[in-house]
Amino acid sequence: MFTYIINMSWRLFSMHDTLVFMNTVLKTLLSRRSLRLFSDKDISPEDREILLKAALAAPTAGNLMSYTIINVTGQQIKNRLVKTCDNQPMIAKAPMVLVFLADMQRLYDYFDYSDVPGLCKKMDTAYAVPKGGDLLLAANDAIIAAQNVVIAAESLGLGSCYIGDIIENIEEHRKIFSLPPWTFPVSMLILGYPKHKKPEKAVSRFPKDFIVHENSYHRFSHSDFQRMFRETEEQFRDRPYREPAENLGQHIYLRKFSSDFMKEMRRSFRKGLETWNNGR
Repeated sequence: MFTYIINMSWRLFSMHDTLVFMNTVLKTLLSRRSLRLFSDKDISPEDREILLKAALAAPTAGNLMSYTIINVTGQQIKNRLVKTCDNQPMIAKAPMVLVFLADMQRLYDYFDYSDVPGLCKKMDTAYAVPKGGDLLLAANDAIIAAQNVVIAAESLGLGSCYIGDIIENIEEHRKIFSLPPWTFPVSMLILGYPKHKKPEKAVSRFPKDFIVHENSYHRFSHSDFQRMFRETEEQFRDRPYREPAENLGQHIYLRKFSSDFMKEMRRSFRKGLETWNNGR
């Protein structure tokens, strides 16, 4: 009876919007913030091992773990990544840098070892090699593993920041990491202890009804967009838009989608996909 009362009390507390009696996992998820300023404190070998164990415990398609993690420990490599990832000096200062690759190369090397091409020849069928769909599936594996690291880091008092710019400069990154054709850098994490106290104020997000659709996709009206971006518009009352933008939508487009770094990311992805599809 006592256990039942405790369980019911837990459920009642958990239903409150204020999450007064929040469990540790939810608190970690909802309080996480990107961290770009790191203290000089190093991450212990034990905690580094915990972070990697968390990555390896992540869900994976077919339990094939179609990803590889490159643990960047060389300072010279970190310094090069600053330049190749859109000039972000925080990368060089991060105590831990992990590059997550979508990886079908390992599996296909195993297929060669297992003489799968010979089997296909006996069966008089084409040897199926990785294409775009395989890249997308492997990228899912890699990013899910990365997010496991993010949450594990938060639980240890560490902070992290995703660096999507690792997708840029594919030729340079292939040289830096000696990447074979059926690998693709899809994300990078930098991790460390915060230099300053983390902000407690939650980062604003779009209201749930703009992101969570029931049963089918829903497109939005002008008034919907006014409500969706209302809080962001408020933040720009005292800040100028990027010239010659006249509204927030134009500002977002100029700042992000027509920027030089995004043009390079698109070019780099096309080149990387070409290498992946050709297998060389």
